[in-house]
Amino acid sequence: MTTNIETAAATETALLAGGCFWGMQELIRMQPGVLSTRVGYSGGDVDNATYRNHGTHAEAIEIVFDPAQTSFRKMLEFFFQIHDPTTIDRQGNDRGASYRSAIFHASDEQRRIAEDTIADVEASGLWPGKVVTELAPAGPFWQAEPEHQDYLQNYPTGYTCHFLRPGWILPLRGEA
Repeated sequence: MTTNIETAAATETALLAGGCFWGMQELIRMQPGVLSTRVGYSGGDVDNATYRNHGTHAEAIEIVFDPAQTSFRKMLEFFFQIHDPTTIDRQGNDRGASYRSAIFHASDEQRRIAEDTIADVEASGLWPGKVVTELAPAGPFWQAEPEHQDYLQNYPTGYTCHFLRPGWILPLRGEA
């Protein structure tokens, strides 16, 4: 957890990958408590990753949020509602390791919450298969080029494979 000295408000950061980062950023930015987002590359093998050279990195989104307004759990519940965590290296028309589902946890607490959330997704029976979301410690995050930041804000009719799935609202285990 970090503290913003200007506002003295505590913030938390989530690092998620679920396919093309354009659509993820557009939907997540509107969630209550989200303070900022930026897209980039994480979870791979290339330093200073770029769109043209990101090796085995996933397209990821860094989310800074106010834990007084939302939680890491809520971020993950929404994450699982806007992408398909049961497809290996694929979202929509996008295929390859860059488009895998991943949660890069910043702490043991985030790892525990992610494990519990994945268990709840599995127990719910609402998703079309077994969750294949990678769970790994957060490593370097390489910010994407300016033309990829806020892409759907700048190009509202641009490509996205992310959307709300009303049938994928996660109940807690035991409520499914």
